[in-house]
Amino acid sequence: MCKGEQLMDTGPDAVLDPHVKALLAMLGAAGRPDLQKVTPNDARHGLRALAQAAGFQNVQTGGIEDGELPGPAGPLPYRIYTPAGAADGPLPGIVYFHGGGFVLGCLDSHDGLCRQLANASGCRLVSVCYRLAPEHRFPAAVEDAIAALGWVSGEAARLGIDPQRIVVAGDSAGGNLAAVVSQLVSRTGGPKIALQVLFCPATDGVRDTESLRAFAEGYLLEAEGIRWFSEHTYHPDADLRDPRISPLHAADLSGLPPAHIHTAACDPLRDEGKAYADRLQQSGVEVSYTCHDGMIHYFYALGGAIPYAHTAIEQAGAAIRQAVG
Repeated sequence: MCKGEQLMDTGPDAVLDPHVKALLAMLGAAGRPDLQKVTPNDARHGLRALAQAAGFQNVQTGGIEDGELPGPAGPLPYRIYTPAGAADGPLPGIVYFHGGGFVLGCLDSHDGLCRQLANASGCRLVSVCYRLAPEHRFPAAVEDAIAALGWVSGEAARLGIDPQRIVVAGDSAGGNLAAVVSQLVSRTGGPKIALQVLFCPATDGVRDTESLRAFAEGYLLEAEGIRWFSEHTYHPDADLRDPRISPLHAADLSGLPPAHIHTAACDPLRDEGKAYADRLQQSGVEVSYTCHDGMIHYFYALGGAIPYAHTAIEQAGAAIRQAVG
């Protein structure tokens, strides 16, 4: 594992964790569907099924509450997780955006992960469902994410959250949203963000990286799948260098909240996550970067099949707790 100020690389010949290898073999034997041949709804069912079969199991929390918050185009579902053993009084808060390429994902697909992260961090975590493509193309998800952060900040006292200790976090596409939201609110004087936590974030819509070529097939998230997500999310004439799509391409990254960035060694998105950590650090932002050896995209949510996911989320949660606790 590589972490901290020295942002080290893990090469494309990285050895897969045995549990990851077993999971990939099982998925291969089951005949994973070709995304090019399924509907978005079918793919959504597939992600939920994977999370149900291989996600964190039976994680007890201090309480869970479902609700809806006002979005720019209608109500947005949310789920609040109170960590186990929470003390009385306001807690630090996490606004969490799920992954899924802006096409997949929901409260249920990331339920086990959010339970685990709330407990590990000691934060009251608000998981938000934003509008999905292709029914709602870019910038719908960005607009919803901004609205969700504003609502949580405005309702913090009622939610039992300290408005001065709000973290934005997410994985994959949700990591993209967390990064984009951090940029936008820092420029507009929006709600205060104490920390951004990005798990295997998508940061570059133009992407042409070594990790994308090295792990194009056979590592859960594949190059063809990334193209499928992009085609469903963005209009054909979209500028993929728009910082709301590619936060890596923002002209100025100075003054952003401190960042904890996690990548997986065998993930096509690894290099763009590291590139974003590098640029933040070069811009004077406090950055903690961790590359998880032997891991693949979405590993952090698959604690039922990958034991190391427990370790990774415990460590990520402890770092959050130290930063805002």
